[in-house]
Amino acid sequence: MTISTSSPIPNQPGPAEAIRAEALRLGFDVCGFASATAPWPASDHLAQFVSEGRHGQMDWMADTLERRSHPNGMWPEARSAIMLGLNYGPDRDPLEALAAKSTGAISVYAQGDDYHDLIKKRLKALARWIVANHGGELKVFVDTAPLMEKPLAARAGLGWQGKHTNLVSRAFGSWLFLGAILTALDLTPDAEATDHCGSCQACLDICPTKAFVGPYQLDARRCISYLTIEHAGPVDEALRPAMGNRIYGCDDCLAVCPWNSFAKVGAEMALAARPALQGPALADLARLDDSAFRILFAKSPVKRIGRDRFVRNVLYAIGNSADATLRDVAQSLCDDPDPTVADAARWAAARLG
Repeated sequence: MTISTSSPIPNQPGPAEAIRAEALRLGFDVCGFASATAPWPASDHLAQFVSEGRHGQMDWMADTLERRSHPNGMWPEARSAIMLGLNYGPDRDPLEALAAKSTGAISVYAQGDDYHDLIKKRLKALARWIVANHGGELKVFVDTAPLMEKPLAARAGLGWQGKHTNLVSRAFGSWLFLGAILTALDLTPDAEATDHCGSCQACLDICPTKAFVGPYQLDARRCISYLTIEHAGPVDEALRPAMGNRIYGCDDCLAVCPWNSFAKVGAEMALAARPALQGPALADLARLDDSAFRILFAKSPVKRIGRDRFVRNVLYAIGNSADATLRDVAQSLCDDPDPTVADAARWAAARLG
């Protein structure tokens, strides 16, 4: 019997299911589909966030607001979004690092290699496979383009945006890296994820700087992740004590989420924590010059903030350590060529003096 090329082949998966299977084969932990053309209420939340100045110094959010307002603003020809997740669950509770005050706490996602490189490589491999097997133009994204990935991931069923504004998965808790492919193909969308936060507000209560205006509302200007990574110049002195020993990012609101009890430890070795970045001594980090900083953080996302901003963070942690033996380390940087580092050093020395 002759079967025309336009007739469906019995027991063959549709394009969406075939793409999902290939995504899992390539090493992604979850794959979902969403319409790229449907109405997009997330844009209203973003517009309010920017209009109230809660984006702080992240001017690029305001500059690209129109393009972020809808997936089609990024690419008008997009019909569907393919959302991919890669688990990076830690093998220990990130909150434990906060007790060792003479060491630095680096966010879980930044303790291994830069996830951008790994995910983009896999996205491109999946994209090539899609074009070869199903055709259609497409574009790939890994959180560096003006695309609202978390709302798209929620719409694709990967999880829901919790009260801390980050994605929460019933299978992977708070530990999913996201990647996106916009395609001109019309793919069957998955059911949107349901919010399962309920009455819990553990993520709001634990925030040391009270960065949440309310459930589902973040003021980045008070968020330690923003302050240690995006914020240039001195941090408000009123916020410095609450930063503790967090020197790059903050995992508190993620780590405390009860849904992490179902999470699994990440299996991707490239994303595994480097021993040198698990509780590094503040004294050693403060002495880094630019060259040593680049060597230590080669292939790490930490590298992008540069030595000066990083050492600034380390000095705030030294000031919060209550370790008098670190006072000389802080004192030695009071005349650092970078004025922000020098300011942080004087603050730390005074706190320990």
